[in-house]
Amino acid sequence: MVKPSLYYKLGFFITKKCAINIEMKIKKILEKRKNIDLTTLDIPHALFYLGLPIVFINLLNIAYNLADTFWLGRLSEKALAAITFSFPLIFLFISLGLGFSIAGSILVAQNTGAGNKREVSYAGGQAFIFSIIISLILGIVSITMIEPILRFLGASPEVMPLGVSYMKWIIYFLPFLFGFAVFVSLMRGHGDTFTPMLVMTFSVILNIILDPILIFGWWIFPALGIEGAAIATIFCRGIGFLMGLFILFSNFAGFKIYLKDLIPNFSYFKKLLRVGIPASIETTSRAIFANAMLLVVGNFSTEVVAGYGIGIKVFSMVFLPALAVSRSVETITGQNIGACNFKKAKEVSYLAAKFMFLLMTGLGVVSYILAHQIFSVFTNSQEVINTGAEFLKYISLTFGFIAGARIFGGGFRGAKQTTLAAMIAFITMGIIRFPVSYFLSPIIGPKGIWIAFATSNIVGLGVALFWFKNKFLYN
Repeated sequence: MVKPSLYYKLGFFITKKCAINIEMKIKKILEKRKNIDLTTLDIPHALFYLGLPIVFINLLNIAYNLADTFWLGRLSEKALAAITFSFPLIFLFISLGLGFSIAGSILVAQNTGAGNKREVSYAGGQAFIFSIIISLILGIVSITMIEPILRFLGASPEVMPLGVSYMKWIIYFLPFLFGFAVFVSLMRGHGDTFTPMLVMTFSVILNIILDPILIFGWWIFPALGIEGAAIATIFCRGIGFLMGLFILFSNFAGFKIYLKDLIPNFSYFKKLLRVGIPASIETTSRAIFANAMLLVVGNFSTEVVAGYGIGIKVFSMVFLPALAVSRSVETITGQNIGACNFKKAKEVSYLAAKFMFLLMTGLGVVSYILAHQIFSVFTNSQEVINTGAEFLKYISLTFGFIAGARIFGGGFRGAKQTTLAAMIAFITMGIIRFPVSYFLSPIIGPKGIWIAFATSNIVGLGVALFWFKNKFLYN
């Protein structure tokens, strides 16, 4: 008979061997990725190399929200309602700070392409420290505004205390969220999306484990309810943030940020602002007008609201590859401009836009044909299925148009022309989609909203393509 202690020793030995093998494989992968040059690698391989991990990172971000939604939905309807109101607010706060992470990513990309290693480190350090400073200022300013904002969004008196409790924890530790976003952006600018994907994977798995433990009080932990979900989120983001710090300050990433790079340079801050403010306006305007659309949709029946909500979620999932390619184009464009390879910098947007237009149009055709079947997966209500399928049929055939517009936006950002990328987003959502739906829907019903979406998608690509031909790098 084998003693239990031998089982433990054998298990420990096997676990250790597996861990060593995994570590060695990851190191080999990372070493290979450090030697890849995006200025010489052919465009299709470069897009795939950068884009695939970004798709996975976006899916992991969705998993974060789904974990909170899943467990809080089992706690109470009030808790679920509280995070429903809180998520758009968190997205808005992060959007305000994303400009600095995008600016840092662009400057890192261009200096990487130019071979200026010292400038890569300095750009990363300045983007990092000013993002943290902005997050602290934003947290101090917004902490007293949580309740009025939640009330404006429509939170009931029963839901309000839960929403405030959740949001306070998030805002107290806003630097963790900002810092992690900057880490991901800087690594992407340097041409590495695989390492952030690994960090994000660990963070999400940890969050999924901690959520029920802290919400319901499993094992030795007290039941913290909705605050437990917030603590789990900021703890896991904090772990990811610390792992990102270690990577950035240890040369593990292929470039190293030094402590002296974190001394705020307000002259450099102006440089970040010139690139970052329009980028922040772009992301913030998307968040604002996405929420504003709810005011229009909310004028209709519950079935219309539900169909619209499911349709947006389906569209968001289908659109993940286009978002990933847009970010990849941003990095590849930036590095090639830094290397003075302007022809390739322009070609990457055209090639990526053509490919994504065809791919997303193909997915749109499939979505059009299977619209009713897709919605039947999410609900048993025939009225919701019919409404949602109608919405999807109106917008599905324009999937390629909005994908193309996003790709050209990525090209503009990579060239530091973030104002043009912001204007494309504002025209698409603020001048076409929201006004058309606002004025047309009272006349012809929900179809006015569906028409506004399709029209804005088509116009968005037209504007983006025209400006790219005439204004990219001011040619």
